[in-house]
Amino acid sequence: MNTQDVANKLIQLCREGKNVDAIDELYADNIVSYEPKGSDMEFTEGKPAVINKNKLWFDMVEEIHGVTVSDPIVSGDFFACTMDIDVTYKGMGRDMMNEICVYEVEDGKIVSERFHYTMQQ
Repeated sequence: MNTQDVANKLIQLCREGKNVDAIDELYADNIVSYEPKGSDMEFTEGKPAVINKNKLWFDMVEEIHGVTVSDPIVSGDFFACTMDIDVTYKGMGRDMMNEICVYEVEDGKIVSERFHYTMQQ
């Protein structure tokens, strides 16, 4: 798969709420993941660790009220999209999370992901 194919598939799976399936299918074993500086999961390396990071996030969620994922913007080996998630966290209340996600693709697999958002205070 080329970068556009990977981007389209990731967007499709995320829109369907199949985030872990997307990691299983599209991520390289040596994936690196970056969250904003100071976050609990600022740097994560390896597919099992990235899957675990996603599961930990879902464990914090009481309810997801809505998710919007933009179409991808592709340039060479990179693509980006926006993700807006209306979510209620357990014991923390409701929040509208808006992020820009940037991915790098090598040999048909995502090798890095970087999320840009303002952390909840």
